[in-house]
Amino acid sequence: MNVTSSPGNIGASPPKRAHNSTWKDVAIANGSVVSIALFFIVVCVVFSLITNSFLTTPNLLNIVRQSAPLLIVAAAMTFVITTGGIDLSVGSVLALTATLSAVLLQAGLPWPLVVVAMLALGAAIGALQGFFIAYERIPAFIVTLAGLSVIRGVALLITGGYSIPVEPSSFFVNIGRAWFLGVPVPALLAVAVLIIAYLGFMMLFVYILSGMAAAVAGIILAARLGSGSSNAGQGFELDVIAAVVLGGTSLFGGRGTIIGTMLGALTVAVIGNGLILAHMSPFLTPIVTGTIILVAIWLNFRLFKGATTRSR
Repeated sequence: MNVTSSPGNIGASPPKRAHNSTWKDVAIANGSVVSIALFFIVVCVVFSLITNSFLTTPNLLNIVRQSAPLLIVAAAMTFVITTGGIDLSVGSVLALTATLSAVLLQAGLPWPLVVVAMLALGAAIGALQGFFIAYERIPAFIVTLAGLSVIRGVALLITGGYSIPVEPSSFFVNIGRAWFLGVPVPALLAVAVLIIAYLGFMMLFVYILSGMAAAVAGIILAARLGSGSSNAGQGFELDVIAAVVLGGTSLFGGRGTIIGTMLGALTVAVIGNGLILAHMSPFLTPIVTGTIILVAIWLNFRLFKGATTRSR
């Protein structure tokens, strides 16, 4: 059973008057995407005016590179939320795979085998959680909340709370640090995942996809930072959910769009980057970020609700 009725627009109904559609009709039908696109532009303009380095090429490439894990997991989370579910364990899976990547590399395993093993682990975690949700009918919130605690606990048990370094000479670090044709490799991986997500996925495997996406994010983070830590990804699941909802995906399921999710994730990344460049106090940053996201989601919801009413 497909969760998409058309590529990149999950749960959307086909337009009734496609042959007479105008730009206004398209904007109304895609109100959630239009609103986050406009908000994204506004945020970029604001930070370009209040900082001197926001629009520089190095900073823009840095935003894309740092937002890659968020983009990857948010794409998978779009499918999860569209089915009416939720996955609160993605931050813990990220931490576990980052930690185990470092441990296995230190043990002398070849880096390709480590990557495959971590993807398999992410898929296995997703499959296990998906089983309890799909077949045992336990609410996704409960299952993944338990997973959040258990999985991070395993990561803490493995590391004892310490970071495990990755040998800088290992090719593994190129996954998070290398560039190809002037573009960061993590960004290219994020684009590949977004394209796959845009083409659609089977509902049965959404939690497997989510687990694997979190594993990819963990691999990228460990490679970029050169270490694996059980404390990685603290609150990551909240950023992911915020990005997905910012993009117009309904928390009640049935509606979502990968393009909106991409814009939502980039908006979250830009806000974080812009506040740092504006020398905002680290104690005020989460307050400002949360407020901006809440306002954006409220405006997004109001616009989409109005668009739905007008299109009936």
